[in-house]
Amino acid sequence: MRSARLKLTLSYAGFLLLAGAVLLAVVWVYLLRYVPDNDQGLLGISPNRFLLVRVFTPAAGAALGFLLGSGLLGGWLLAGRMLAPLTRITDAARLVAGGSLAHRIRLGGRPGNEFRELADVFDAMLERLESRVAEQQRFAANASHELRTPLAISQALLDVARKDPEYDRGELVERLHSVNARAIDLTEALLVLSRTDGRNFTREPVDLSLAAEEAAETLLPLAEQRGITLEVTGEPARTAGSAALLLRMVTNLVQNAIVHNLPAGGTITVHTEPRRYASVLQVENTGPPLPPELVPTLVEPFQRGTERTRVGEQTGVGLGLAIVHSIVRAHDGMLELTPRPGGGLLVTIRLPAPR
Repeated sequence: MRSARLKLTLSYAGFLLLAGAVLLAVVWVYLLRYVPDNDQGLLGISPNRFLLVRVFTPAAGAALGFLLGSGLLGGWLLAGRMLAPLTRITDAARLVAGGSLAHRIRLGGRPGNEFRELADVFDAMLERLESRVAEQQRFAANASHELRTPLAISQALLDVARKDPEYDRGELVERLHSVNARAIDLTEALLVLSRTDGRNFTREPVDLSLAAEEAAETLLPLAEQRGITLEVTGEPARTAGSAALLLRMVTNLVQNAIVHNLPAGGTITVHTEPRRYASVLQVENTGPPLPPELVPTLVEPFQRGTERTRVGEQTGVGLGLAIVHSIVRAHDGMLELTPRPGGGLLVTIRLPAPR
């Protein structure tokens, strides 16, 4: 910072000194032109011009010295004032490097000011970074809790079986199998989230209508078992991305629509259509009414929608819509959740259409 300030100071002073020298040269030429030339003086030099040199030279030197001093002092002050916002930005960057993400610059001034724009961009970056770090911390805490739960249950079952020789071994095996399956599902979901957050996948042409048909065909037995009508409509909707992840996205949405539906007589509609610059997938299901304040939280990890009515005992691991949101974000798309007036949910996904 001091180096930049010194360079600016020398630049200001040098420019002022150069401008002063040019001005004095112009004055000197002007005086020489209009001072009478008298060649009768000593050594043929005009006395008038000799006197002019003696008077002008010290005055010009003093003027240049004054300009140099003023340029250095004024340049130092002006450079410090101009670089003050940059100092605040640098101090904020040091705080961030030290682990403090809560600090904000909040630089004043007009919106068109370059330093103001830089500070606003830096503040916006800090807000996103702080939000992301807080989200990751919550996710790590929730993941630790969720992973610990099946292990604790398994340990409790084994302790009971060890202390009770007459404990039903068949029941123990079934319950351990169920707990272990839940742990495997959770681990696989965490791996999918990690993969989508890192965008570590190859993009290829994908038709969302084919993914919708495959997901519906896979989950149709579960829907029929629960008395739910599952229908797929629409047209081909092409995009670019990971076919496996996009199929997982549609499957999660359909499974979520089945689990959170009416006890009997529910419906699910999966619709795809191409639009200008986007391919759209919509999954609409009947179900109990959803409080508006609950809907935005459904995409958060481990949010199972505790206020929503479930059918049966299948509750998942609370990562279904979180995985959907992560996959949509990794494919540069948009996810919109809209509660239906009569109950249930409408999920709309917009993905970029291939160019």
